[in-house]
Amino acid sequence: MTDIQNNLRRTVNFLSEEVGSRGYLQIDALNKTADYIKSEFSKYGYTVFEQPFKVEGHTYKNIFVEIKGEKPPEKVLIVGAHYDTVMGTPGADDNASGIAGLIELARLLSNRSFDKTIQLVAFTLEEPPFFRSRFMGSYVYAQSLRQRGIDVEGVICLEMIGYFTDEPGSQLFPLPFFRWMYPTKGNFIIIVGNMQSRSFLNRVKSGFKKGTDLPVESLSAIPLVIGIDFSDHRSFWKFNYDAVMVTDTAFYRNPQYHGIGDIPEILDYERMAKVVLGLKYAIEEMSGLYARSK
Repeated sequence: MTDIQNNLRRTVNFLSEEVGSRGYLQIDALNKTADYIKSEFSKYGYTVFEQPFKVEGHTYKNIFVEIKGEKPPEKVLIVGAHYDTVMGTPGADDNASGIAGLIELARLLSNRSFDKTIQLVAFTLEEPPFFRSRFMGSYVYAQSLRQRGIDVEGVICLEMIGYFTDEPGSQLFPLPFFRWMYPTKGNFIIIVGNMQSRSFLNRVKSGFKKGTDLPVESLSAIPLVIGIDFSDHRSFWKFNYDAVMVTDTAFYRNPQYHGIGDIPEILDYERMAKVVLGLKYAIEEMSGLYARSK
């Protein structure tokens, strides 16, 4: 697992220190980030695709790769994370951690065969001022899937997967009674979905638990619960796709959320690696991993 931790740390360091703030007006930084993601994907043998789109006179782009499924008719499992940040923040946890996890999953899943097609997607424009709008990269991507009639198995979005703490009382909640349902130490990962996505969420959670000993919780709820739709999975809900968010709970745990203190040193790379291993197992199980390699 050491190699996974080292790879995660390397990506987080590059994005949050060498590139730094990746806000919507920082086009050079966003392009540098996109080039890094493309280079990493290419390193593992993938053909890399771009989905460019324009917002307010600027061109932005989603980056994605695909492992083509072997079994017709094609069904597609999507795994994604966003690479932009709030302006002025280094964004180690939000969301270099998610991108690091996405790239590492690309490495671990490469040179394998699956029944279902897997798409690994790096989204742009998740953060304000386009948050929860049709200008989000994930919205553009989801809309294109619907327009092409793609049969989507489900979507897994990695949104802040690096901050953990064993401090008593470190986990906060959107509603007071949640403290009777969930741990009060921020030492777990949670998978969040809407009511429609409950079955898909349960499958992700079941596979995740088989791949790691990291504690995992889940929540299926209506969007009125604050934070449940605060990422790219919301875009896919808008097009009636099953989608979940994998998260360390962001501002309910991490005091450096959307701040200048969101730096690589605050992340727990050992537990991040366990998140990746859990997701790897879940993806393999849900996609029908062949025993043979390509």
